[in-house]
Amino acid sequence: MVKKAPNPIDKHVGSRVRMRRMMVGMSQEKLGEHLGITFQQIQKYEKGTNRIGASRLQQISTCLNVPVAFFFEGAPSGNPEGDGEGFSEDHSPAYVSDFLATSDGLALTRNFMRIGDAKVRRRIVDLVSAIAGEEMEAQRSI
Repeated sequence: MVKKAPNPIDKHVGSRVRMRRMMVGMSQEKLGEHLGITFQQIQKYEKGTNRIGASRLQQISTCLNVPVAFFFEGAPSGNPEGDGEGFSEDHSPAYVSDFLATSDGLALTRNFMRIGDAKVRRRIVDLVSAIAGEEMEAQRSI
């Protein structure tokens, strides 16, 4: 039997659950306890392998203290024709959400925003850009 790929919206909602859970410093086990399910089920939700039902999503939003709409922000278009109906795609690209759903992404963002001096933040962005550029050059020369 061929394994069906997760729906992109289910993956997006799951990644937003993961991102918010990590933002509030909650483990999969703890969220599972609040919901009366196993941490393995939380893992499946976060990967988009299992779809989150409406009532469960409401419970999750309550546990993580965000509105249900939070989980759909930046979701991929549910409309293949792209005629403007359904979810909008004028939000951040998927790699931004993917990055923010990691512990490194959250830590970097949280600490970066604590830097009060705008010039220092700009210099950090320039530094990271330079390092990324050097890595790209090194990869091209291989």
